[in-house]
Amino acid sequence: MNVIERAGIDNWLRFIALLVEVAAVATLVVGALAASAVFALDLRRGKGFEAAFHRCRVGLARSLLLAVELLVAADLIGTVVVEPTINNLAVLGFIVLIRTFLSFSLEVEIEGRLPWRRHVPGKPPSVDAK
Repeated sequence: MNVIERAGIDNWLRFIALLVEVAAVATLVVGALAASAVFALDLRRGKGFEAAFHRCRVGLARSLLLAVELLVAADLIGTVVVEPTINNLAVLGFIVLIRTFLSFSLEVEIEGRLPWRRHVPGKPPSVDAK
């Protein structure tokens, strides 16, 4: 593959990574607006502040979780373009580590328990806690 073809591919990959990042930001904005609308509707329907707030938090956390996953995907697409130096890979690894930790934390916030402690259908909840 010659230099001109490689430069064209790199430009396309940068563009795709940018599109994925834009999709992540759009996911955050739409998710925040939707969660706010649900919160307002719940309050208007008299569901109580705590129930409405919890539902809003879960909706916002879900959109944030999806946005983080999209950002990790954009980072991985971007790695194909950058020069594979130790410094670049270390920075990427650190970014992915932080975003993965954030994703894990959001999953725990949404579900209310650790992922490996999911409820198994047919078993009482007390069996799950062991």
